[in-house]
Amino acid sequence: MLKARLIPCLDVKDGRIVKGVRFRGLRDSGDPVERAALYDRQGADELVLLDVAATTAGRTATLDTVRAVRRVLSIPLTVGGGITSSTQAGELLMAGADKVAVNTAAVTRPPLLSELANRFGRQCCVIAIDAAARAGGGWDVRTHSGQNTAGRDAVDWSRQAVALGAGEILLTSFDRDGTREGYDLDLIRAARETVNVPIIASGGAASAEHMRQALDAGADAVLAASIFHDDNTPVFTMKNRLAGLGIRVRL
Repeated sequence: MLKARLIPCLDVKDGRIVKGVRFRGLRDSGDPVERAALYDRQGADELVLLDVAATTAGRTATLDTVRAVRRVLSIPLTVGGGITSSTQAGELLMAGADKVAVNTAAVTRPPLLSELANRFGRQCCVIAIDAAARAGGGWDVRTHSGQNTAGRDAVDWSRQAVALGAGEILLTSFDRDGTREGYDLDLIRAARETVNVPIIASGGAASAEHMRQALDAGADAVLAASIFHDDNTPVFTMKNRLAGLGIRVRL
């Protein structure tokens, strides 16, 4: 049985980490290079860096930031933000990313996932799904950093994305993002019943118990941001707490 992964997330805008609630009210949360180095020292299993302004600005994640973060890391790095082609993905991988995450461009042009998987391998291709609960049940896909509703069912889209070549799902609850109310467990369970690739649960974490619940619901990894950026709990402390709850983690 694989050990659960704990993954800090750096949402970056204009070279700084930002964090808000439901993708709004963004506040400065520090320097991405300093934070990346800190989380590496604290025992993070991986790091995710998402340029939250890239898609709306019509560009990809800043290569200089990726290179600078890569220099201080000894763990895998996933980078997302504005990727619309395999050429752009290749540039980010050359700059130091181990995996690339796509959301809006894949929803707009699903064959992008196959292009990425065919060129770089499924293990490099992450589908980022931002899901908002729908009145009457189910979840809608959100794009453009949560600004638009795509008219797709999130769980059905997860199945399609994996069939096209996605090797991992970064599954974010739009409703729980930044709230510290815990992950959307129903969303995780629904996705787990649909796909057989690793799922990274995102949105709402505030405690080891929240993470345990997400892992028990079917996630393979848990992602968190503000609880680490605000120095509430170091990564190694959270891992020890997870171990105390019976979760297999890398200590």
